[in-house]
Amino acid sequence: MDTGGDRFDVAVVGAGPAGAAAALAARRAGATVVLLDKAAFPRDKPCGDGIAPHALDVLAGLGVFPLSPQFAPVPALRLRGPGGGEVARPHARPAYTIPRTIFDHRLAEAARQSGAALVEHTVRRIEERGDHVVLDGGIRAGAVVGADGAYSLVRRALGFAPNGPGHLALAIRGYAHAPDLPAEQRIVTTESGWPAYAWAFPIGDGRANIGYGEVLRDGPLTRRRLLDRLAELLPDVDTAAATDLRAHHLPLSTHRPPPARGRLLLAGDALSLVNPFTGEGIFYAVLSGALAGAAAAHGDDPAGRYRRALRDRLGRHLRHSRVAAALSQRRWVVDAAVRAAERDQRVFDALIELGLGDGRLAPRTLTAIARAVVR
Repeated sequence: MDTGGDRFDVAVVGAGPAGAAAALAARRAGATVVLLDKAAFPRDKPCGDGIAPHALDVLAGLGVFPLSPQFAPVPALRLRGPGGGEVARPHARPAYTIPRTIFDHRLAEAARQSGAALVEHTVRRIEERGDHVVLDGGIRAGAVVGADGAYSLVRRALGFAPNGPGHLALAIRGYAHAPDLPAEQRIVTTESGWPAYAWAFPIGDGRANIGYGEVLRDGPLTRRRLLDRLAELLPDVDTAAATDLRAHHLPLSTHRPPPARGRLLLAGDALSLVNPFTGEGIFYAVLSGALAGAAAAHGDDPAGRYRRALRDRLGRHLRHSRVAAALSQRRWVVDAAVRAAERDQRVFDALIELGLGDGRLAPRTLTAIARAVVR
């Protein structure tokens, strides 16, 4: 393992969106950074590939613009409730579908170009030693950002187990030839296995990212069930011919460990930052990564700095999204929300902000949903 030196201000474990954002933010603060990942880039990552404009805002603030003409904006979203009602409306700002093979590679390369040392290496041992941390006996860093996913080694080093049933979803994702799909994100919720939904997100090159996921409960979910539900909920897509079908876990933000302690900080999936209402995680990843990287770049109290920054930026939103997740356990509430969004663009926009960004449950939104329940 060649890092060009064994002492850094910041070591980042995991070079996905959270890790790359952490490295970029730390470099902008003047820190020396090593960015470690077990895979060589480009590499695939099973995901819905949906990139909300909120994530692009964070990346633009880090000097990264990951879009290109091959990825057309997706201007609208169609949501079907578990009871069969639908709403289809334009986004306030368009979203994008960018395969993670491309998106993650661009972010990791941007981090490398900023001056971070990007190293292919699987971290196996973490030791805190006073004023620094040692990784695998050879790399020393003033602080470590754990951006290493749902089964994070850094999280385990802090003494916290991965999310369990009730706070962990399982989804399968593939790519389908679907040139005739409209330019809209489609989410189809279903009563079976609730809360659960299928999705179809057009990429802009004649393909769509398709998938289906459920929250894990007591029993296991089989690959066969995931594929059967995918086919049932997307009848106009040839799901049987889909390629690159891979399953993945989503650690939901309803059960999060403390974000940091000492010189170890967690970001993205390692911190269970996946929206429990929608399964969205890219915005949370780049935002938490950027906040963690900036905090880690300061030698004094990086954990305290990060906790305060995360609380100030996402605290109220995470509390509101937790409430939304609890309410959405009742299918009739979701059906009422769909009806309310179909009647009022402002309700639709508020739900999008809550599910894809950092929005909150405003009284106006709750009132509109309550009225839809009465109707």
